[in-house]
Amino acid sequence: MTSESGDPQKHQVRIAASILAADFSQLGRDIRSLNDGGCDEIHFDVMDGTFVPNITFGAPVLESIRPLTSLPVDIHMMVQEPGRFVDDFARAGADYFTVHVEACTHLHATVQAIKAAGMKVGVALNPGTPVSVMDEILPDIDRVLVMTVNPGFGGQQFITGQLAKIAAIADRLPRGADGVDLAVDGGVKADTAPGCVEAGASLLISGTGIFNHPDGVISGISSLREAIGVTEA
Repeated sequence: MTSESGDPQKHQVRIAASILAADFSQLGRDIRSLNDGGCDEIHFDVMDGTFVPNITFGAPVLESIRPLTSLPVDIHMMVQEPGRFVDDFARAGADYFTVHVEACTHLHATVQAIKAAGMKVGVALNPGTPVSVMDEILPDIDRVLVMTVNPGFGGQQFITGQLAKIAAIADRLPRGADGVDLAVDGGVKADTAPGCVEAGASLLISGTGIFNHPDGVISGISSLREAIGVTEA
């Protein structure tokens, strides 16, 4: 993926921190570290124990952290029929609402409900879901999220075979002012981030790569930026 000048568009790649990997007993502290470290976005994983084998948090937690940051927050709904929760998260202050194509019986209706609530729309794909399912919905959304692990738990190993999927989706996306974000989530760390960017990703979502960095959260963000050749937000 190159700009008109022929230089890689690495300056456009953004970093999102998945707070699933944060220290929940010090969540306010960790959110402030994301602010100080120049993170671009907060990724908020919602799991229901049905669509994925884990349970996390809901709108009240977002409501509690929203006053601590002005960063955009993307709600990643790993739940069955996520449309039930659109209004709750809109009221709590979400900027993006990302749903899984596999979890929506009526995806187009869900997308329209998210827009009506004033949020931007993301659609996520599990590793085993083919790219072709996105073709009909791409004109209506703001973000595609490629899962590079099977969803449900943080700290999993990056599935390298998903790089081809990232590249295939990048070829389908509109560019310019009407461009669609191409996000990658799962096992994104300093060693896997460059391949994602090379394949066409514009947003890198990292949990343990940021929060488990031995030198702290701010260093975790910096290490990702350095790995992809970007030293400033």
